[in-house]
Amino acid sequence: MPNQTAIRFGYPQTLVREYGHWVVLLREPQPTLGSLILCANSEATEFSALPGEAFAEMGTVVGDIERVLKTAFGYDKINYMMLMMVDPNVHFHVIPRYAEARSACGLSIVDKGWPALPQLGEAGDLTPAQRDDLIAYISGYW
Repeated sequence: MPNQTAIRFGYPQTLVREYGHWVVLLREPQPTLGSLILCANSEATEFSALPGEAFAEMGTVVGDIERVLKTAFGYDKINYMMLMMVDPNVHFHVIPRYAEARSACGLSIVDKGWPALPQLGEAGDLTPAQRDDLIAYISGYW
């Protein structure tokens, strides 16, 4: 059963991939093309409270995320940000970083924070059709 943080980030409409202990969601809005949410399925609100199996599986999930995003968009760097001030359950904002604009699915997004911090507040909204197209595009690389 999804926790309140996964639901807040649009589960199940934003679901890209589901694992035993994690879900990968498309992040809306998109600060950079291919931005995701890596959310634990647990009700844990502290990273240290996750079960050991979640930590073990996390290596596989992160490896999959990096392979998929590198192949799909050719990111230059990737940031994992654990920002649990509003959404309490363990999750990471996965922000691929780009020195130049990237395009896919009719979207072209500039990384407005490059090469410093990502500018999450300047993220572009998606229509439901754009969201679904981007999820299908990313999922096709899994």
